[in-house]
Amino acid sequence: MNTPLFPEYLLWVWFALTALSVAYVAWDLFTSTPEMKVMKYGWVLVTLYTGPVGLLIYWFSCREPAPGTHEQFVAPMWKQAVGSTIHCAAGDATGIIVAAAITGYFRLRMGVDIWVEYLAGFVFGLFIFQALFMKDMMRMSYGQALRESFLPEWMSMNAMMAGMLPTMVILMSRDMRAMEATSPWFWAVMSAATLVGVVVSYPVNYWLVKNQLKHGMGTERALGKGGASREEVSPAAPAGRPMAGMHHAAPADPAASLHAGHTMAASAHDMPGMAMGGGQQVSSGRKAVVTVLTLLMLAVGYWLAARYGDLSMRPGEPMMDMPGMAMPGHQM
Repeated sequence: MNTPLFPEYLLWVWFALTALSVAYVAWDLFTSTPEMKVMKYGWVLVTLYTGPVGLLIYWFSCREPAPGTHEQFVAPMWKQAVGSTIHCAAGDATGIIVAAAITGYFRLRMGVDIWVEYLAGFVFGLFIFQALFMKDMMRMSYGQALRESFLPEWMSMNAMMAGMLPTMVILMSRDMRAMEATSPWFWAVMSAATLVGVVVSYPVNYWLVKNQLKHGMGTERALGKGGASREEVSPAAPAGRPMAGMHHAAPADPAASLHAGHTMAASAHDMPGMAMGGGQQVSSGRKAVVTVLTLLMLAVGYWLAARYGDLSMRPGEPMMDMPGMAMPGHQM
């Protein structure tokens, strides 16, 4: 029996608010906030999945509050970690959602479905959102970028899936319509799962950014549109002076002068989350410990899914009696 998760009208209110949130975030990013291009797309995707919550996170962690202040605004470590988490969610959650739509179409059992989604999320996150971006930012080959990104992406993927897996399975076990991408309930569940995944994976991303194993929030003014060319960024530039590549010519009018005065010449060195390459300073033992912790997080997520959901279900089959759920003829 399908037991609606909440009144359907609330679902459509959420979708309407999500559309408005995505429109605002996209407009602000592409007209005002000088975030790097890959992160702009990442924010739009994550807001598409998380609606007004994504908008709030963007507002307090990334949106430039005044012209020329983005560098200072995103510099705190917690915001750098938010950037890494959003980048992780944009890649991993997109792969998971696309895979879930495909496995739903082929009516695979949930026990198979979740591992196809895990693999798709990891592949999409690693090969597209992590390696492609890191290749441009660190000026390395794609193969080298894949090698450098593999372990950090695997850690963050484990944490993301640790949150998304039980959320998807438990909610879909309650209403199996959510297993099919043609149902609005599918998108409601994916939204909830992405939100939980973001929360669960944030501490792992914080550790990765703090130890310079992943990038955090950036800015086009300091790092270029792709995350940049080192020739455009001079880490040794003195504070308060424009960096090479920032092209701040002498302004011709007072308004331009004021804007230029507010623009910080922040470098990758000034933003702790962007100063990648320090991963060599993290011992293999510490990396191994954190990797095992993320695998334990994933194992707990799987246990919750198996305990409170139905891993044997597939679209179109009768629902099994699950803990806390009513079946036809049973009382809630």
